[in-house]
Parts: sequence; C-alpha cells; structure tokens
Amino acid sequence: MMKLATAAFLVALLTGAAHAQTNAGEQKADPDLPFTITRVASFDLPWRIAFLPDGRMLVTEKVGRVQLVTPQGAKTELEGVPPSWFQGQNGMLGVFLSPHYAKDHNVYLTYVAPGDYGGGLALGRGRLVLDGKQPRLDDFQVLWRQMPTGKGGQAGAAVAFSPDGKYLFLTVGDRQRLTPAQDPDQPVGKILRLTLDGKPPPGNPWAGKVGARTIALIDPATDTEKAKTAPVVSTYTFPGPNLTPAETWSVGHRTPYGLAFGPDGRLWELEHGPRGGDELNLIKRGKNYGWPLVSYGINYNGVPIPGPDTRPDLVKPVIYWVPVIAPGNLMFYKGRLFPHWQGSALLSGLVSEGIIRVTFDGKGGATAVQRWTIGKRIRDIEEAPDGSLWMVEDASPGGLYHLTPK
Repeated sequence: MMKLATAAFLVALLTGAAHAQTNAGEQKADPDLPFTITRVASFDLPWRIAFLPDGRMLVTEKVGRVQLVTPQGAKTELEGVPPSWFQGQNGMLGVFLSPHYAKDHNVYLTYVAPGDYGGGLALGRGRLVLDGKQPRLDDFQVLWRQMPTGKGGQAGAAVAFSPDGKYLFLTVGDRQRLTPAQDPDQPVGKILRLTLDGKPPPGNPWAGKVGARTIALIDPATDTEKAKTAPVVSTYTFPGPNLTPAETWSVGHRTPYGLAFGPDGRLWELEHGPRGGDELNLIKRGKNYGWPLVSYGINYNGVPIPGPDTRPDLVKPVIYWVPVIAPGNLMFYKGRLFPHWQGSALLSGLVSEGIIRVTFDGKGGATAVQRWTIGKRIRDIEEAPDGSLWMVEDASPGGLYHLTPK
C-alpha cells in the first residue's frame, strides 16, 4: 500500500512539474502598436462577439440584449432572446455559433437566468433567423441551468466546442463561494463537458455518477477558511437527480472567463485569481486546478492563501500573473492579416487594459511574448472571417473596435 501511495504521489509530482510555471505579471508593454484601432460602434456593457460567415457579428450586452451588427456598426436587436438577471458581473454574457452552423443555424447563449434567489448560469440554444428586417432566435431552449441560484460573483459562461464538433465545454465560476469549487455535488468552480444538447456524455471522468440530492449552502460572506466550522446557512434539494458529477470535466476553478482549443487540439482556460494569481491552464480530463486550496494570489482581505508548491497533487497553471491582468477572454488566431501570429493565443485584459499574445511549444508549454496597452478595459477579442481583429470594451458606453495591421 505504501509503494502504491508513493507511486501515485510521484506521478502527480511529475505531472505538475512537466513545465515550469512562469509569472508574466511584470511583462513590459511594447511601446508600438502593430495595428490601427478604429471605433465602430458603442454598446451598453458589451461582453462577447461571435462572427457570422458573412462578416456580420452578434454582440451581447450584459444588460440583457443581443445585437446583430454590421462591419460598419449598424445594430439591430435580436428578438427571441431569453430574460437574464443583470447585476454586477451577471446578465447576458456569451454568444457562440454552433460547430455545425452552416447546416443548423444554431446559436448558443450563456447568461444568468433569474431565479428565486438572484440568478444562475444558463446555457441555451436557438435557431438564428435572418430572413426579414427583424433578426430573431426561434425555438430557444434552455439546455443546462445552474442550481441553486445565487447573488453576486462571477458566472464564468465561456464555451468551447471540441474539435470534432461533438461536445461542448462550459465554464462555471465559483460565484465567490470558494469551497464549493471543490465540492463534486455543486455546479460551481467547474468546467463541464456536455453533448450539444446539454446532456452529460459518456467518457467524462465521473460519467454515470449521481450527486447528493441535498447540499449545504454557505453564505459567501462566511465562506472563508473558517467556513468548515461556520454554521450552515441553508440547504438546497435538487428537484431531480443531481447530475453535476457526471457533467464535470475538471474542478477547482475560480472565475474561468476564457476557454478555447488550440490548433493542436489542447484545451486552454484563462481565469481570474483573487489579489494576484490570474492563470492560464492546460485543461485535462478529471484534473483539480486547486481553487480555493492554493493560489499564487492572496485573498482580498489580505489573508494569505497557500501557494501551489504546497500541493503537488494539484495542477499548476502554465502561466500566472502577479500583479493581475484581469483577463476577459482568449482566442487562437488563424488568419492571414497578422501571419506571424498564426497559432498564437490573444488574451484580452481588463485591469491591464490591453492585449497579450501567447505562443505555445506544442508540448503543453506556453510563453507570454508580447503585451500591448490600449488604455481600455478589453472584455473580448475575436477574429473576423477576413482575419482582422475586433474587440469590445467593458464600459457603458463600451466601444466596438476594429484592429487592422499598420
């Protein structure tokens, strides 16, 4: 038994040490921007961009709208969008085209749906209809919904489709409730792997497992290191089977805002740390990424958090940032307008007010190689069909900007 335990420990240790962790927080910004920035339109707290094949785009506004936007900036609000709960970082969040959009015209939305107590992250799908003056989503269905609901915190809400187009990966933030990110029965602080219809597929780490019907809820204000001895504020009973374990792909995430597959098929995730410790993680099946047990940052109240070196059984980030960049999203560039960026990831930053370019070695390693300060809180950056870049600003009004090579 001792030999088995030692072997397991060594495997975990070697796994965590396969690539050295790099702090990119002190990286200096390049003084010259390689692109021209043009403001095209303004929105009310824009969150995410999704491009249609014809170059038009869908832009979400956190206040509850989805807009169809032309490259010239003309906007038309979509009908058929579900109601969302707008508060803080909650509201209408992500928009993503189906991997089979050319055939099914389906559009996926992630948003915080209103509930009995605040709201809960929801994933839904509708068919985009553009045959008249008023664009709309028809036959919208909620495919997955976070239960129980809650107030405050960050919902996550990023989606990435598997390269084969069969599965959907969804990030679910911890909603600032900390300890449930390690609870297998609570759908917070996780990355889920679902079918395109929102069901738990075979092949997940805990496929077929059903979680506890009744879970303990701890108020976020008391959910600290003392939460283990704090009184339980309330309990929640799922109305049906708790499928959280069967849906889960990875655990221990805080605020996972970015998720994308690289050209080599690896899945990368970008998340906020607390005070310090933003992370770029290589996501693998069934792994634990440590939150809130470890972090390169500290709590907002100044209380230290054990560092990742104290827990070799947990997966360390490939890159971390101290001080923070407050990431918005990441995407992999494939276009021709910036040919030397092909295969790189571009990360948008809120506090850092700019863009970071990351390169990959094809072996699970990554390096932050360039950083540009733009002077605006960049929520999302995306690539258009022509290879140009577009980004939205986290503000009200928040700009939609077009980036082209100088």
